[in-house]
Amino acid sequence: MSPEFTRTERSAPARDFTVLLSPTRRSARLARLLATAHLGIWGLPSEAAAQIVAELAANAVEHGRVPGRDFRLRLAAHHDGVLRIEVSDASGERFPRTSSPGCEAEGGRGLLIVEALSDRWGVTSGPAPRKTVWAEIDAVL
Repeated sequence: MSPEFTRTERSAPARDFTVLLSPTRRSARLARLLATAHLGIWGLPSEAAAQIVAELAANAVEHGRVPGRDFRLRLAAHHDGVLRIEVSDASGERFPRTSSPGCEAEGGRGLLIVEALSDRWGVTSGPAPRKTVWAEIDAVL
């Protein structure tokens, strides 16, 4: 599966959580913890979603970091049972892509994990200079 570069609009989410975080490893970990906490409060399963958040937040910190610019985490649980996870960063010119790292490589598997755990994922450009990498999980409600 390759990433989708289009965006389908849904109705307003039943539940929505958004937070800005500094582009540090500690904030990437905090993004995962906040996602797990909010999904728990909402009564939604969190294991796959937390792993997706961890991978996307780590990518935002590692590859999308622009000094002085935060990254944004958004969770949106929609009435149709879709959980949408979005991580936006200020490096809009650098789009993520999956790769096939060698067995000895220490990294490069994050988007493969996102692809395996989500039903869809993709990238939305803008507003400049931002981009948003998103993933959706079906039937979580």
